[in-house]
Amino acid sequence: MAFPYEPLYSTARGKAYLGDSLDVMRSFGDESVSLIVTSPPFPLTFQKKKPYEAVGIERYVDWFLEFGNQFRRVLKQDGSLVIDIGGVWNKGTPTRSLYQYHLLLGLCEKVGFHFAQDFYWYNPGALPAPAEWVNVRRIRVKAAVNLVWWLSKTPWPKANNRNVLREYSPDMVRLLRRGYRVKTRPSGHSITHKFGKDRGGAIPPNLLEFGNNDSNGVYLKRCVEAGLPVHPARFPRALPDFFIRLCTEPDDLVIDPFAGSNVTGEAAERLSRRWIAIEVIREYLEGSKFRFDDLFMEARERRRGWARRGNRPRRSHGRNPGAHRRS
Repeated sequence: MAFPYEPLYSTARGKAYLGDSLDVMRSFGDESVSLIVTSPPFPLTFQKKKPYEAVGIERYVDWFLEFGNQFRRVLKQDGSLVIDIGGVWNKGTPTRSLYQYHLLLGLCEKVGFHFAQDFYWYNPGALPAPAEWVNVRRIRVKAAVNLVWWLSKTPWPKANNRNVLREYSPDMVRLLRRGYRVKTRPSGHSITHKFGKDRGGAIPPNLLEFGNNDSNGVYLKRCVEAGLPVHPARFPRALPDFFIRLCTEPDDLVIDPFAGSNVTGEAAERLSRRWIAIEVIREYLEGSKFRFDDLFMEARERRRGWARRGNRPRRSHGRNPGAHRRS
């Protein structure tokens, strides 16, 4: 069966579709996706103006689980679902909603996902909010951490933390240079000689610190020039980049069903992964094209270089990002 949707735009590795992600995903083949990484609309404790539907907190979990069933169907057996899910405050009180945990339980107990690991994205530049409790009454501190749930279709998703190693700390570099003396730590743990081996970097923790200030980026500038709205809730490219490197390999298919300005697609393109973005608001998807301007420019420069040298690029025999058919 032919895929019934035409992309709004496409790149060398990906396609961006305008539409409701439930409708678009129903045309995906079973077990065709390696990774879903997304930041869905958060529930609202007050009515907010369009363009997105205001999903109230009382029905948010049931609303999301319908997507969860499609996510699980399209994921490969070793596939992963990563959800950046921000917190909300209960209306009229300085207390936090538990909806993120209800959603986690629903996805695991009703849909059948496995809880691979919890992550915490710390944004050091987050503004003090909500103003009533943080700035005016001064009875709470600013909320600067989002929960990120890593879920998987089976207990053994594809993952390799060697792909997300960090630079060693100065202390560790000094230890590796001088050598490590085997000893038992005060906690009782025995540290062997293996600790002193250079393994290319430090294993990162599940606390991810990424700033989210892109005020001078190409995407914002081009949206303003074109008279298109800037998406109001963008996560930094470093966030999907981390999980794409952790959970996939080159040419794997990554999708974002709530694509917004398509940060996930940009990260996947730069990491040589195939990608599909789905967004329901045309203006946001139109603006997301600008994320690929520099990539298109780099490709044009490469082609010019080949032309000057009289060489032709080798034809790629990789799979088409949109080639997800039902068998």
